[in-house]
This record gives sequence, structure tokens and C-alpha cells, in this order.
Amino acid sequence: MKTFFQKLFGQNVDLATLIPTLILSFFGLVLIYSATRNMEGTSRYMLVQGISMLIGLVAMALLQKVDYDRFSDLWKLFLGLGLFLLILVLFIGTGEDIGSKSWIRIGPVGIQPGELVKIPFIIVLAHLINVLKQDINKLYAVCLLCLTYGIFAGLILLQPDAGTVMVYTFIFLGMIFLAGIDWRYLLCGAGAFLASTPLLWFFVLDEYQKNRILSFLSPESNLTGSGYHVSQSKLLIGSGRFFGKGLFQGVQTQMGTLPEKQTDFIFAVLGEECGLLGCAIVMALYALLIIRCFETAKKSQDLFGSMLCIGVGMMFSFHVIENIGMCLGVLPVTGIPLPFLSYGGSSVITSLLGIGLVLNVRSRTKPLEFI
Repeated sequence: MKTFFQKLFGQNVDLATLIPTLILSFFGLVLIYSATRNMEGTSRYMLVQGISMLIGLVAMALLQKVDYDRFSDLWKLFLGLGLFLLILVLFIGTGEDIGSKSWIRIGPVGIQPGELVKIPFIIVLAHLINVLKQDINKLYAVCLLCLTYGIFAGLILLQPDAGTVMVYTFIFLGMIFLAGIDWRYLLCGAGAFLASTPLLWFFVLDEYQKNRILSFLSPESNLTGSGYHVSQSKLLIGSGRFFGKGLFQGVQTQMGTLPEKQTDFIFAVLGEECGLLGCAIVMALYALLIIRCFETAKKSQDLFGSMLCIGVGMMFSFHVIENIGMCLGVLPVTGIPLPFLSYGGSSVITSLLGIGLVLNVRSRTKPLEFI
């Protein structure tokens, strides 16, 4: 089996990163099938997820053929592509909510630029940090990094997609913090955010986003409205107990009492049908992937490679913590998908591309030689 993976992904492929990725991806197909088997269009869900997985795996394999240093040389191309997609969606984009423009659809094919552009954003930010290096705490460097983040985040906020902006913010803060930025800049940023909270509440957040926050603060106040999703999610997870009810045997899952069970609340399906044991195994696989990202960052021979892995690690960390947290009712509902498990072509392709970057850096990290 190792030889098979080496032929696809290169001789130095890191199986400790690749195998958990493949397990989660294929198990995601099983959960999506279970969540949609009694819904109209089950075959469409499976087809979209399966094709997206195939595209992501092929792209991940192709990434191994290119030295990651080339991505730094092409940072302007990634910057231009990312901004082009985020601007294009504002003109021709569509969305499920009135006024929302998060998707670009061409016939039956749809992409979510906010998801896909996370990878160019990480590459661009890693390049800038690598170039700035020792000057990262100078004012011009901090302003340049903040401007880069602000342009990406601002365009996504115009869609509007506050949940995705939170992911970009987490990636940005994690990368600059681990790059060694002075904590005083972070404190200033936190102070500015707190001071702008009233403006965000009254002029930025939509009504449904406010309702999600209020439901989080008082979950029992509106169980039939904005708090319904979370209350049903907790019911499903709790009913699974330790071993779960068995795949395809979840009563609430198969009855369809939980909306968005194949996307935002796929973890609730996992909890009901696979129980605490299944949830623990999946969370352990996520922990292994995230640890591997940061371990590869530590072993990278250059700052650019290290920052790439940190960016990917921060992306996965936020997605996993936020999605599981909102399913358990301990964090607000933001519509953040669970990597590899949630239904969504753009999400699974982005996740696989992120793993591809980490595998690329890992494969080009030379082992220490002791004389």
C-alpha cells in the first residue's frame, strides 16, 4: 500500500498525514449518504461530493510535482486570482439568502470563492511574512499585512459571509502571531475590534446573524425558531450515547428532523449514528492532522514553508472547533462546514488542497543528519 501511495504522491509522502485525510474523506461520503438517503436528490449529493473529492485528490497529487518555493514566486498570480474571484462573485454571485452573493454558478456547476480563496490567501500571506522576516514588527510591515487581510476579509464581508471572514481572521492572527509579531499590535487590534462592536451589530450583521448570536446566549428562548437547529443537534448527539444507533439507523437523522444535516450539522449525524466512540475517533483523526500541520511547520527548512503549514493548520483548527462547538451549542452557529465530512464541493477541494500544501512541504524537508 505504501508503494501505491508513493506512486501517486511521491516517494517522500507523509502517510501519517495522508491516511487520516483519506479516511475522513471517504467516511464523509458515508455520512452524507446516510444524511440524505431519505431526501430527494440523494444521488446528486453523492455525485457532487464524489467528483469534488476526485478533483481535490488529483490536485493534491499534482501539487507534489511542484516545489512549494514556486508558489512564493507566483504570489502575485495567486493574489490576482483570489481577488478576481472575490470581486466577480459580487457581480454575478447568488446565494440562498436574499441579498447574499456567495456562489458563482455556471449551469449545474457552482463554486464558493470564499472557500477556495483560502489557499491563495495563505500563500500570499506566507510570502509576505517570508519577505518581511526581521522587519515584521516595523509599522510599514504591520500595515501591509493588515491591508492584505483587510482586502480579502472586506470583499467577503460584502457578500456578506461573516462566518468565512472569521476563518480568514483566525488564519491571519495565527500566522502573524507565530511569525513573531509584537503582542502590543495584537492588543491594539483587539481593542479596535471591541470598540467597533456596536457598529458591527447595528450596521454590518444581518438580522439572521443577530438571531444566531441571541440564540447562542439564550438557547431556550426560541426553540422553534433560530434556536431549533442547535436544540435538535444536541438531541441527536445525546441520543447516540456511547456506541450510537448504527449507520443509517439514526431515527432523527432518517426522519429529517434536523435541517442542514448533510452540511453544517453533519457532526450531529455522526453523534447519533456512531455515538461518542465514533465522535472520539473522528476528533482524534482531526487532532492528528492538525498536529501534523504544525509539526511540519516546525520542521520546515524555511519560513515560507513553515507559514504555509501554519496557515493550513489554523484553517483546520477553526473549522473543527467552530463546527463541533456550534453542533454542541457551546459556540454560535456560523455555517462553517466540518472539513472532509460536510457536503460541499468547494469545501472538500479546499481542504484537500490545504493537505496538499502540507504534504508538499513535508516531502521536501530533509531529515537531520548526525555526524
